[in-house]
Amino acid sequence: MKRRILIGITIVAVVGISFFSFTRDQKNFEIAKNLDIYHTLFRELNMFYVDEVNPNDLVKTSIDKMLSSLDPYTNYISEDQMEDFRFMTTGEYAGIGALISKQNDNIVIAEPYEGFPAQKFGIKAGDIILEVSGKDTKEMTTEDVSALLKGPANKPVTIKLQRYGEKKPFTVDVIREKISIDAVPYYGMIDPKTAYIRLSSFTANCGNDVKKAFLELKENNPDGLILDLRGNPGGLLIEAVKIVNLFVPQGEEIVSTRGKVTQWDKVYKATAAPIDTTIKIAVLVNSGSASASEIVAGAIQDLDRGIIVGTRTFGKGLVQTTRDLSYNTKLKVTTAKYYIPSGRCIQALDYSHRNDDGSVGHVPDSLITEFTTKKGRKVYDGGGVVPDVKIEGEQLSSLAIELVTRFKIFDFATKYSNENESIPEPEQFSITDDIYHQFSEFVQQSDFKYESESQLELNELLKIAKQEKYYGLAEEEFEALAAKLEPDLGKDLKAFRPEISELLESELVSRYYYQKGSIRASIKDDKGIEETINALNSETAYAAYFQSGLVVGMN
Repeated sequence: MKRRILIGITIVAVVGISFFSFTRDQKNFEIAKNLDIYHTLFRELNMFYVDEVNPNDLVKTSIDKMLSSLDPYTNYISEDQMEDFRFMTTGEYAGIGALISKQNDNIVIAEPYEGFPAQKFGIKAGDIILEVSGKDTKEMTTEDVSALLKGPANKPVTIKLQRYGEKKPFTVDVIREKISIDAVPYYGMIDPKTAYIRLSSFTANCGNDVKKAFLELKENNPDGLILDLRGNPGGLLIEAVKIVNLFVPQGEEIVSTRGKVTQWDKVYKATAAPIDTTIKIAVLVNSGSASASEIVAGAIQDLDRGIIVGTRTFGKGLVQTTRDLSYNTKLKVTTAKYYIPSGRCIQALDYSHRNDDGSVGHVPDSLITEFTTKKGRKVYDGGGVVPDVKIEGEQLSSLAIELVTRFKIFDFATKYSNENESIPEPEQFSITDDIYHQFSEFVQQSDFKYESESQLELNELLKIAKQEKYYGLAEEEFEALAAKLEPDLGKDLKAFRPEISELLESELVSRYYYQKGSIRASIKDDKGIEETINALNSETAYAAYFQSGLVVGMN
């Protein structure tokens, strides 16, 4: 009997091994077969296609399409993209230190970074780049011009520029420097009891930057800290762990990763002594807060260490690892998912139904699982981190969006800053009646026309109504509604002045006081910060957020 059982087990084991070998061999055959098909297809296409083809473009397109079928974050990094990749992970590159953009047919300086070569050599936002190193930029993309502006540190690059209000172009020899973009663009006390830190990305050593900023602010004995992660797209996972470690006890689990290959399974704990485990913390987030931002927000929430304020976060719970390929290229491949302390993964479960900005859309209840925080509060997966204090994002009017996207606010700021030597400090500056009148005149004289979303929708409705022969039944009503929805630029500039003034103020302040000044100016009118301060300052409300089963809402 025992002999028969032993023989049976042996047969099962042999069959299992044979099946495994078969499936592995079959998979290897499929890979080899399809690579051979691809090679022969590419050869025939290159030989017989009617026009000349660019092999690099064709291969890059095919690789990109293949990887996009897996998830949005598995990417091929070509040799000419390596500099941008290094900048994304380190925040460092060698260049002139300016953001450029394409406006109409021109490459324009959108923002010179304070303290870096472009600003030091007198280059201003709004300056049009005509040539770089003798090469005309007229037919170039921003990527082409950016590549020319970058280069070896301590070496000059010659830039020919056209400035608003000046007839003749001028040339500047700018000495390139190693540019390191500060991950903490601003920190300070926004009232006697509240410290504030803005973190814009999770680049190398940003954890130390946050620590340094907080220790400096701690000297003011704040009661609460606002960590602003709005619009922060993430970055290095280990830096998120370091930041949470500043505020939670040593040994506390912060995040874990699990993937198909066991080498990517890892638990990240607080390994260092914290610097403050008692200060009240609020993490500000929005739909642009992704990846490492969600680790910080999610861990703070799951460990009941602070409250999360804002709107649901982006919903990216996937970990990418870079693998070296031939010819100095790389593959950024998703190797694992990460899980915050409650055990939930904040990855959006459905890539195909996201919002226009890429963030989490509607998640059906059937796809949501309940988890609990350290103190027993209910939290959920399904995509993103849901804030404890929800603040509805304000929608801009169609007019405001058009004024931004068609550079009217930018162009007016260029005109104003070249005609006015200074403005008051960011905290004291505001858009006066006189400035807004100048702006309104500027827009109206530029022959600016726009259509509202309501008008576009109405036009579509009219088209359908005519097709279905309903238009004649309600022609007068349709015409009356169309008249009411017809954009009136002068009237709309008055109706939407508050939101347009905010955008205008931010752009103008940045011309004189750069990024830090723009942040300083925005804080005073920031409704998200105002709500957060209210939550932090209310002892009963703040404490109540961590009580199991109690739902707290703030008006």
